[in-house]
Amino acid sequence: WRWAGMRQGAQLLARASFTPLAVDGLEHLPGAGQPCILVANHASLIDGMTLVAALPIPFSAVAKAELGESTLLRIAARRIRAELVERFDAHQGMADAKRVLGAAGQGLPMLFFAEGTFSRQPGLLPFHMGAFVAAVAAGRPVIPIVIRGSRSILRADTWLPRHGTLSVTVGEPLRPGEMPGADDWGRALALRDRSRAFILRHCGEPDLAHVGLGYNHE
Repeated sequence: WRWAGMRQGAQLLARASFTPLAVDGLEHLPGAGQPCILVANHASLIDGMTLVAALPIPFSAVAKAELGESTLLRIAARRIRAELVERFDAHQGMADAKRVLGAAGQGLPMLFFAEGTFSRQPGLLPFHMGAFVAAVAAGRPVIPIVIRGSRSILRADTWLPRHGTLSVTVGEPLRPGEMPGADDWGRALALRDRSRAFILRHCGEPDLAHVGLGYNHE
């Protein structure tokens, strides 16, 4: 019932703000009780709300541990089964990775924003490997998802939204067992590359693959 309430609230907010939301490819989502890894691009603070409104299936999400510093956000994250992970403490990050790997092998589909952050500058950043390593380890398909329009509506460093349109495109599942590669790491790399290629093709933003993973986080 929490999920249904969130989804109805997100859809109501989109309608109340006169924000059209187009969704394509829902047939690629798994049926009830079939966990998978959802991988999406990240361009704005409203991306999570956009996916809640767009996708008809409940999912958990991997989010930065800093959200836990707010009591309200920490409680909300716990209620929707979000996994908070540490980005800057290497030791804690390893523990978080093991916990996420365990969660990926059971229960709800798990959402990763594979870029790990977003910026005001348009463009698709390099992808972190966590989602794809988890998919191979748990034997779960990866479903790439494209969010388009959110950066224009609410850019980084501002809380003043602008009018715009949103679209969500769901790609076909990518199965670890069907990926090329001599070992699990090779298959994870193939999952990353194919997911990113799909998202880049549909997101309407330039490729920022040359940007290192040491960029400043928003």
